[in-house]
Order: sequence, then C-alpha cells, then structure tokens
Amino acid sequence: MKIFVIGISGVTNGGKTTLAKNLQKHLPNCYVISQDDFFKPQSEIEIDENGFLQYDVLEALNMEKMMSTISSWIESPSHSLVSKDQGNAEEIPILIIEGFLLFNYNTRVYKPPDPPGYFDGHVWPMYLKHRREMEDITWEIVYLDGTKSEEELFSQVYEDLRQELAKRKCLQGTA
Repeated sequence: MKIFVIGISGVTNGGKTTLAKNLQKHLPNCYVISQDDFFKPQSEIEIDENGFLQYDVLEALNMEKMMSTISSWIESPSHSLVSKDQGNAEEIPILIIEGFLLFNYNTRVYKPPDPPGYFDGHVWPMYLKHRREMEDITWEIVYLDGTKSEEELFSQVYEDLRQELAKRKCLQGTA
C-alpha cells in the first residue's frame, strides 16, 4: 500500500500542531503523530548552567518510542485512522508527523510561562543550530514564511498537498 508522509517542523510555539490539526480536518485518511507526545519525564530532563530544563534537545525525547509508533502506522495505516470520516478506500493514507526535531522543533503551551530570557537565550539558538543541521539533509523540504497568517500558511500547505496527492494518484493509476 502506498502512503504519503508529511513532516512539519519549526521553532517552539511556531504553529506546527495547529497546522497539522487543520490539515487533518481537511484531508481524507489522515493521521497525526506529534513529537510532543514523546517527551521523557521531567525527572529525566537535563538542566543547563542557567537552570533551564533542556527540552529542546533530542535527549529530552523518547525517540525510540516515537519511531516505533511511526513504524506501526506505516505497517498498518488503516488501523491507525481514528477519524469518523476516513475517506474512501482509494485515498492514499496520509501521516503527518509534527515536532521540533523531525528535521528539528516543538510546540508546547508553557504553564507556568518561560522565565525571562529563555526563548532568546536557549530556544532560538537551539532552533538555529538544528535548522543548520537540517539544511544538510537532501529531502524535499518546503520552508514556510512565519510572518504569514495562519490562514495563508494553511492555504499554501493544503494546496501544495492537494497537488502532490493528485500527482501520486495519477501515477498510481498508471502503475
């Protein structure tokens, strides 16, 4: 069975989860896996020299569990779909994986809020570091303009996905 996997990555609180959930509402046969669901317990998170918990590093995540979840979905996508509207059986199953370190970042609502200086002193520098690493990967990656509205970003991504899925559907029909 052919599947379509989408990765959404970006800076903490950058709108990845919102975009993924919006796409899931509009795309048939779609399932979302969020990297936020795979953080280790707080007691296992390192603390830096400034006293900040180091959530913005791979070591804060249970990546083995996340990869196992992704592998399970890929092996049996139809069993993972929980949507009431699963589309029809002809539709290509879609997996959206969103998180800060796919190619690299995470979305969380902080309660209590971050201490002063945390975003500028830790989150943003870590994002830039991981983005530089990601830019060395040769996958087809589309960068979004974070200054656009949520609606504009959704429209852009949704239209790109519709076009790509249509191409794949045509290719599937000729195979």
